[in-house]
Amino acid sequence: MTAEKAAEKNTEMTAPRTRSTAKRFLRDLSRQRARLWLVVGLLACHCVFYVLAPAQSAIVVNLIWEEAKGCIAAGRAFALTDALTMQLGILTSYYVIQWATYYVSAYLMASVAETLTLSFRERIAAKLNRLPLAFFDRHKAGEVLARVTADLDRISEAMQTGLFQLMMALGYIVGVLWAMLYYSPPLTCVFLGCMGVCLLIVQAVSKRTFAAAERRQETLADLTGLVEECYAGRNVIRAFNHEGATIASVGRDVTDNCEAQRRTDFLTNCMNPLMRTLTRIALALIALACGVQMLTGQMSVGVAQAFFQYVNIGAEPLCQAAFMVNNLQGALASAKRTYELLDEPEETPDPVPCLPAPAGPGRVAFESVRFGYDPATPLMEDVSFVAEPGQKVAIVGPTGAGKTTLINLLMRFYDVQGGRICLDGTPTESMARADLRDTMGMVLQDTWLFGGTVAENIAYGCPGASREQVESAAKAACVDHFIRTLAHGYDTVLDNEGSALSQGQRQLLTIARVILRDPQVIILDEATSSVDTRTEAAIGRAMDRLMHGRTSFVIAHRLSTIRDADLILYMEHGTIVEQGTHESLLAADGKYAALYNSQFA
Repeated sequence: MTAEKAAEKNTEMTAPRTRSTAKRFLRDLSRQRARLWLVVGLLACHCVFYVLAPAQSAIVVNLIWEEAKGCIAAGRAFALTDALTMQLGILTSYYVIQWATYYVSAYLMASVAETLTLSFRERIAAKLNRLPLAFFDRHKAGEVLARVTADLDRISEAMQTGLFQLMMALGYIVGVLWAMLYYSPPLTCVFLGCMGVCLLIVQAVSKRTFAAAERRQETLADLTGLVEECYAGRNVIRAFNHEGATIASVGRDVTDNCEAQRRTDFLTNCMNPLMRTLTRIALALIALACGVQMLTGQMSVGVAQAFFQYVNIGAEPLCQAAFMVNNLQGALASAKRTYELLDEPEETPDPVPCLPAPAGPGRVAFESVRFGYDPATPLMEDVSFVAEPGQKVAIVGPTGAGKTTLINLLMRFYDVQGGRICLDGTPTESMARADLRDTMGMVLQDTWLFGGTVAENIAYGCPGASREQVESAAKAACVDHFIRTLAHGYDTVLDNEGSALSQGQRQLLTIARVILRDPQVIILDEATSSVDTRTEAAIGRAMDRLMHGRTSFVIAHRLSTIRDADLILYMEHGTIVEQGTHESLLAADGKYAALYNSQFA
């Protein structure tokens, strides 16, 4: 299918989507109906005085002209009469009212736009916290970022300029039409005929503008996602000499976005010159009609110039309204993408009422658990085991065996599709997710530090912790001495990657974070896989303190680190193939023994 045919097909599907998005957007706007009606009222007042000002200026000019002729005839100096002073005061008040109503209405409209954008951001922030892990597996971080930033910025911009200017332009047009009808209804019909042709053109072009704007935002999201990915993986790109291929890939996305932007800009901006051409044709026809009527004595010169003045005043808002209608299509496309994010399926809600998380010793039981990322192709079937309180459970197996999936099910990042998981006898699906996760602490392979001080990073899971508690956790994690060597100690500010720290130092900080949390269940996901042997030993000592007296799950590829585990689960293809202690599994001479021997051959 060619790009033109695809665009035509997309345009055919645009009208229903545009209407549904516009209705939903107006419902969100209606929450600020009081301020919106005040904006409309102020703009109506502004437009009334905008239309009355030329008529009032005509009175002032006539008075000045008559006074000037009288002064010339009488040979006296020009002086302001009471009538002229009063009319000048009225004209000045018109201009002051125009300025005041425009200023206040623009301020209120900006407030409406920013309040709406704030509500969208708050809803999206809450939505992201309710979305399942599967959503983030399907979407790049840059794509989500584009919806939260670029799309909402475009909506705010369109509200403050596009919608506001459109309402003002419509007010101008209504006022000018009223004045034109007062002077000459036949000539007003000529102007209305031109306006009708313009509206038909706007309607035809606006459909294509919505589709083009939607495509522009999609390509922008793709480009943002790729740039974010390339930035995060910059070291890998350089290590593999992939700069050229990366630049080419970014170049293709830039070209796609450029083409989509070019088409959208063309459709948005082509209206203005087209509308101006049509209004010039209308002016020529009206000029011809006025000339005929003046020759036949049906219209005076003053009325003709007044009518021309109103035609010129009305033509500019007409062009402006057409441009803004087209521009608003881009905002609707961004609103559609925002609503798509807000409509994403959420995690299953917590049960009502929720059972409280047990304050027991931390007994974890998997009972005939079944799960698959695609329900049609299950990954796990009949997974069962018990982790007794205080036991260290190691999960091993080849890549893709389901080790991390097992932990995701325990944390309820995903819900089981059969069987159940119990914590101290209470099914986890009967608890609130927040309560369940409060009982657990996790140390991941990919350490993540947030922008803030070292103390704030350690206290991330316990915001109310005192400085003494933070330092005690750091000492338990064997990281207190290192922290005190930093320029500002615990008050040293880190970036969100902790780039000034080594991998081992970052890992120790995350362990201190979990120690401070003091959970019932500890989860260690390849916590020492990317550090050297000496650092691994230091982290190992910290983890031993962390796991002491707590039920712990350890995902490890280095089998030397889990030989002391109370229970080892060997997994393949989502199934627990073998389970037992290190000695019993070696004695069984099965797959665990083969894996262990391969590492120490």
